[in-house]
Amino acid sequence: MLERQRIILYVSSMSMKWTKKGACTSFDFELEADLEAAILAVQSDLFGKDRIYLDIKKKIGEKGGQRNIPDGYLIHLSAPRPKLYTVENELWKHEPLRHIAVQILQFSLSFESSPRRVKKILMDALQQRAGAMQQGAARHNLRNLDHLVEVQVVENDFAALVIIDYLDEELKLVLEKKFQFTVEVLELARYQIGQGEPAYFFEPFLADLTSAVGPTETLDISTIDTVVVPGDTDGVQDCFLGEDRWYQIRLRRSMHPQINYIAAYQTAPVSAITHIAPVQSIEPWKETGKLVVNFSAPARPIGPIPLVKGGRVNAPRDIRYAIRQRLDAAQTLDDLW
Repeated sequence: MLERQRIILYVSSMSMKWTKKGACTSFDFELEADLEAAILAVQSDLFGKDRIYLDIKKKIGEKGGQRNIPDGYLIHLSAPRPKLYTVENELWKHEPLRHIAVQILQFSLSFESSPRRVKKILMDALQQRAGAMQQGAARHNLRNLDHLVEVQVVENDFAALVIIDYLDEELKLVLEKKFQFTVEVLELARYQIGQGEPAYFFEPFLADLTSAVGPTETLDISTIDTVVVPGDTDGVQDCFLGEDRWYQIRLRRSMHPQINYIAAYQTAPVSAITHIAPVQSIEPWKETGKLVVNFSAPARPIGPIPLVKGGRVNAPRDIRYAIRQRLDAAQTLDDLW
């Protein structure tokens, strides 16, 4: 976890935050420009390696048709194929539910109607980073910068990234369920410790996916095919083994098509992955905004693959993505992640 994330300690659900340097209090963004300045300040940690954030505000869309001005673009070079996200920055106090949903839909229409306009905007912006982009193109066996941008804009489907200072459940549900294209969300909040400089709280871009491999490895997201879910012994026995399903969980919508297996991590005192099952379907669970994973066959024992006391990997507290091939070879959780 990043240093600037560690400085904020959540003591309770009553919004009490404390550090050795003094009380940590909310320091809300007044203007979108303040949020955008924070994004630029923390961009290397917020987006991670091999991702380039372009703070560009230029109109896209055909004349006489839908035209909009995105807040920026994120180029994701560590994906199996280079991927482009159109960025919308928003403050929660601006009643974002309707505004963001409309903006994203309009961005998608403008993007699809004027791919050459988008490509020119990106090419102009990337000339100063031509060296890094040429290396990215070579890594993906693409001819040059022009070919790399062509893949992102013309050959790939539209994708959006929303960066907001507070993400409530209603907005999260809408963004996960209402669009046919990928929408990722980053929450970036600002705090202040005593009278000192501001501190920022965020989960880095795609952090839950990149944790599917060890900390020094580069992940090809397309290789993820398994989700590991934590549960107590009774829950695993009654539901995972007894009902051939696991419910009330969250999974990235973009990952649904490639999740072929689900594995159960039994919490203490077992503290190990003990069973695995093939996935038949992933469906909404009632009206909760969460999901149920249905199995195509009963779960079977695996391992067990135990937690190492004092090891590098902590006990899973929420779902974790994994790669089946690594799971089969792992002797401990430290081998898996």
